[in-house]
Amino acid sequence: MAMVTADTVRTILGVLGNIISLCVFLSPVPTFIQIWKKKAVEQYSPVPYLATLVNCMVWSLYGLPMVHPDSLPVLTINGAGTGIEILYIIIFLIYTAERQKRLRVLLVLLIEAIFITVLTVLVLTVARTLKVRSMIVGIMCIMFNIMMYASPLAVMKLVLATKSVEYMPFFLSLACFANGVIWLAYGLIRFDPFIVVPNGIGTLFGLAQLILYALFYKSTKRQIAERKSKGEVDLSGVMVVDGEDSRKVGSAPQNGRP
Repeated sequence: MAMVTADTVRTILGVLGNIISLCVFLSPVPTFIQIWKKKAVEQYSPVPYLATLVNCMVWSLYGLPMVHPDSLPVLTINGAGTGIEILYIIIFLIYTAERQKRLRVLLVLLIEAIFITVLTVLVLTVARTLKVRSMIVGIMCIMFNIMMYASPLAVMKLVLATKSVEYMPFFLSLACFANGVIWLAYGLIRFDPFIVVPNGIGTLFGLAQLILYALFYKSTKRQIAERKSKGEVDLSGVMVVDGEDSRKVGSAPQNGRP
């Protein structure tokens, strides 16, 4: 029986990583279905989707053969993620009633487009070797990923304060943990620090969220039961923005990229 090569395992992990990452990217779909039905964005925030978009674009650049060869899984999932986030933002723009808010979103989009264009041109023209190109874009990828981990930190802080995990969707946390583990393993097979570092951090955050679930699951059930017995409103639909609970505010999609 032929032995399974490291490259074969890496390819399998890349495919699994694509599938799980796609699920994470698609997790906000119910939010946008609600926006479409109500024809209004209400108090949902565009920030998570704008942040995810620029992250996906930078990772797509990293996955290009002329920047980091043999990184097709990185390119495919982040290319798909870029398209999905653009679609989310278009829907947001269509149903935003406030002209000022729409202009702010368009301004951020313009800044992101200029940034990724300038970065791409500089990397492909000034940086002459693959090693230098990978290093420049890889550092950018790590920076954007670490910035995006601020959202889970805010949610975890709220869980500790309320001793309730109803603000933190379990399956999304589980998917993000699995996503981090798979991409971490993918990056370790052909050691790639720019994939290993952010996904190592992401795995730890995912594990921390699952531990919080185990610690506060019973107290959450107890709080919900107490509210129902008193006839109070169920807060399970409350989402988190910058560490504070607010009704009908979109939660940030957690990192779904390598």
